[in-house]
Amino acid sequence: MIPIAGSAYTYTYATLGELIAWIIGWDLILEYAFSNMSVSVGFAAHVVDLIDWLGIKMDPKWLSPAYLPLGLQDLAGHDIYKPGWHVGFNIPAFLIVLILTVILVRGIRESARTNNIMVLVKIFAILLFIFFGLSFIHPGNYHPFVPNGFPGVLAGGSIIFFTYIGFDSVSTASEECRDPRRDVPIGIIATLVICTLLYVGVAATLTGIVPWQSIAGDAAPVVTALKRISLTPEGHHLHWVRLAVLLGAIVGMISSILVFQLGQARVWFAMSRDRLLPDVFSSLNPKYRTPAFSTWFAGILVAIPSGLFDVGSFAEMSNIGTLFAFVLVSIGVIVLRRRQPERHRGFRVPFGPVIPVLSTLCCVLLMAGLPAITWVRFFVWLVIGLFVYFLYSRKRSEFAPKAQSIVTLQEK
Repeated sequence: MIPIAGSAYTYTYATLGELIAWIIGWDLILEYAFSNMSVSVGFAAHVVDLIDWLGIKMDPKWLSPAYLPLGLQDLAGHDIYKPGWHVGFNIPAFLIVLILTVILVRGIRESARTNNIMVLVKIFAILLFIFFGLSFIHPGNYHPFVPNGFPGVLAGGSIIFFTYIGFDSVSTASEECRDPRRDVPIGIIATLVICTLLYVGVAATLTGIVPWQSIAGDAAPVVTALKRISLTPEGHHLHWVRLAVLLGAIVGMISSILVFQLGQARVWFAMSRDRLLPDVFSSLNPKYRTPAFSTWFAGILVAIPSGLFDVGSFAEMSNIGTLFAFVLVSIGVIVLRRRQPERHRGFRVPFGPVIPVLSTLCCVLLMAGLPAITWVRFFVWLVIGLFVYFLYSRKRSEFAPKAQSIVTLQEK
């Protein structure tokens, strides 16, 4: 219905007004940035495992974050680094973000073609893991099936929810679809169903082949589990399966980072176009016709922290941002139905207000499962955003008195 760049930000702008749109746009910046930082750190963990598979020895201080709240251990449980800060920098995480930033600056067509190939490779790796992992499942690993009760389920759902940011990312590039009213809903719903089935399959297989405690806090749990099994007498043939899954996971994470960086840059672009951010964020590269400054800014914003912090620190912040954005979008559906019931819609959410209300309640419930410190950091981020809005953005937005007078003079 609103086929332009900006995702939930643009939708909220059209339904709930500028202030709420600014809040969700500021929230989306947090959401995309921390999601990509998480995936980048996960990518680096898989690169380390690949180096290990090849038998290459490298100094771990250049392959792990500088801050490790749980420390770093080998398979035997021996400490490589104690919890806290150490001298080091996660170079693979840093480099992958910068390389993909260059690809995005060169243009959406090249990026989309590359991304499609990577997604197919990722799906093949997931199916390969499930197929070979089924024969190594130990039913005893499923008992107790819910070891931490419902609070554990709620906390787990809250932590992994940032994986669903990918479906929101589809809408950030809706301007570049041939038929956004048809393509965007189909793209989001189809990928939602397929990915949920794959998530369930991987989770059931993974927790069946190794005890869940052995992979808690691991940034590369699937390949770590395969490594453990390949060292047993009956699992030697998984040595090559581990390599295939490892390569597929690396390629899959590259595609995820590509999509997240694309979405983040488009949010900066959309907010700048609405004059809520400096005009430079909506400037286009004269050769590639892409928002080069926004893309580079988003890339550097993600790359440097990716080299410093661990995956858990990023995931929690991304989750609360994602859930909050979905809450506002769900409320926006209800508001738009009441304010503009006659407006043409290429896709209409079924069952009236029931699904938006359920969506809001479920998101709030998941947010309640996140740690208190995550809430504090989130509110601090929102307060900073409100200061920026009232001291800068509000004065130069399209609805500011000065801006409206300029538009009036131009029309005359």
